[in-house]
Amino acid sequence: MSTPAPGGTIEIAGKTISRLGLGTMRLTGPGTWGDPEDRDQALTVLRNAVHTFGITHIDTADAYGPHTVEHLIKDALYPYPDNLLIATKVGFARPAPSMWAPHGHPVYLRACVEASLRRLGMERLDLCYLHRVDPEVPLADQLGTLAALRDEGKIGHIGLSKITPEDFELARKEVSVAAVQNVLNIHDRYDPVMELCRDEAIPYVPYRPLDAGAAAQGGNVTTPLRWLLARGSHVAPIPGTSNPQHLAAIVQAVDRSGWT
Repeated sequence: MSTPAPGGTIEIAGKTISRLGLGTMRLTGPGTWGDPEDRDQALTVLRNAVHTFGITHIDTADAYGPHTVEHLIKDALYPYPDNLLIATKVGFARPAPSMWAPHGHPVYLRACVEASLRRLGMERLDLCYLHRVDPEVPLADQLGTLAALRDEGKIGHIGLSKITPEDFELARKEVSVAAVQNVLNIHDRYDPVMELCRDEAIPYVPYRPLDAGAAAQGGNVTTPLRWLLARGSHVAPIPGTSNPQHLAAIVQAVDRSGWT
C-alpha cells in the first residue's frame, strides 16, 4: 500500500504531488554555503521524505551551496520515482557565504539550467523557477531565455520566485506561469500574489512557511501549517529541515491538521 500524500495532493507542472513538500535550503553548511556538517544525515532527510513519508515535491536551487543540494538530491534519490517533482531555481549568483546577487543575464541563465541538468542527472527540469527577478535585465529577456529552454525540451514548466503583483502581471504576458514561490507564514500573513494565484488557478508555494522555525516556537508546528493549508487548495508549503526527527514531526503535524 502506498503512503498517503502528506497534506493531500495538488497538481503542479503536470504531476499530481503531495501538498506538503520539502524545502532543501537547510541541507548545506552555514550561510547556505558548502557541504552540510553531516552529509549522511542530509541524505537521510531526503530519502525519508520521499520513501518513508510519501513527499513527492522536493524544492531546491542551484544557489544552495552553491550546487551542493542538487548533488545531494541525485545521490539520495536517483533514479527518481516517476511521481516525484524536483523543482529547482536559477538566477541567483553566490559570491560568498550568506551573500546572494540576482543574475538574470540570458547567457548566465542558460548556463545555470544546463549545469542543473547535469548535477541532477536529468534530461529535463520538470519545474524551473526564476529564483529572483534581476532589475538590471528586462524581465522579458529573463523569461524569454527560460521559454527558449522550455521549447528545446530542457525545461518542462516555468515558475517565479519572490515576485510582486506587478511582476506577476508582466510575467504572464510572456510565459505560462506554472507556480509561484513567495514568503507566507503566520508572521508574514499577507501576500497579494497568493490571491492572484488563486484567481488564476496557479499553484502557490510558500517558502519559509515556519519562518525559519520562529513560527513554531514551543514545538507547535501544526498551527502554522494548518493556517497555510487553509489559505486555499492551491497552496503547497515547503518547510525545510536538516534533521530526520524534525522532518517526522512536520509530517505528523500535517497529518494531525486534518488536511490529509
